Amino acid sequence: MPTLPWPWRSELPSKPHNDFPKTSNDNDANSKRLDTRLRSILIVLSSISIGIALTTTSIAITKQYGRRIRNSDWVTPDMFRRRRWVRGVVTSVGDADNFRLYHTPPLGFRWPFKFRRVPSINKELKDETIHIRIAGVDAPEGPHFGRPAQPYFTESFAWLRGKILGKSIYCQLLRRDQYSRIVANVNIPPRILPGPFSSGKVLALEMLRAGWGTTYEQAGAEYGKVGKDEFLRTEAEAKAARRGMWAKGTHAETPAEYKRRHAAASSPEEAEAMRIKSMSTKQQGKRPKKGWLRHLLGW
Repeated sequence: MPTLPWPWRSELPSKPHNDFPKTSNDNDANSKRLDTRLRSILIVLSSISIGIALTTTSIAITKQYGRRIRNSDWVTPDMFRRRRWVRGVVTSVGDADNFRLYHTPPLGFRWPFKFRRVPSINKELKDETIHIRIAGVDAPEGPHFGRPAQPYFTESFAWLRGKILGKSIYCQLLRRDQYSRIVANVNIPPRILPGPFSSGKVLALEMLRAGWGTTYEQAGAEYGKVGKDEFLRTEAEAKAARRGMWAKGTHAETPAEYKRRHAAASSPEEAEAMRIKSMSTKQQGKRPKKGWLRHLLGW
């Protein structure tokens, strides 16, 4: 009687065994296939790593050298903390000591990667500029809030426009003032050796040297690397040379005195009366004192 297969027997039929041993050729083939797979995996992982590195680098470069600061609201506390320098083109001058800056980062606005442009019409510039207040200097006040313009405002305003309007300058962002303007140290780059070879001229010192401003000495004043003493020295030099607003003497009303006078007066007429009184007092203080002989003779 023939033997019955499963399920009638508890044993499973044995699987056939390969009685032939593996040769070295088989081992070499398996090793090659494994090497190929490992090589493919390494290539894929390397490609992914390189892609991530390039993407991260591109984002960092774009953020550092390509992203524009559109307006004053885009200036962050971290920029103030690092006292970041930015370059831009002056699109308008609003007063004798402040202006509008269109930020031009290196990527896109300078050769060999120049493919962006600075707008030239007001509609395109709306909400696209940073309102800059020049640090360390105070210029004659313009007509604001119903107040008349200060003497020499027109001349100082024209000087600043001629100096920076339409030109590229550097601004070091310092803080935000009570009018939401960005207070900044401003440098005019040199024409011959731009970049790391020279820091250029300090705009505030140029204003003081020309006699179209005074040293700002209120709380929170900033003077950059040159320091307050250099500002005061330059202002004194302009006074001695009778430049700008000092052409008729050093008794001219300063911007700080102008603002204090109008803040204390209740009307423009009262402010004007205070100005006349102040000027008279200054002029009397400049007169030489009479000696006993002049008193005796009535001179």
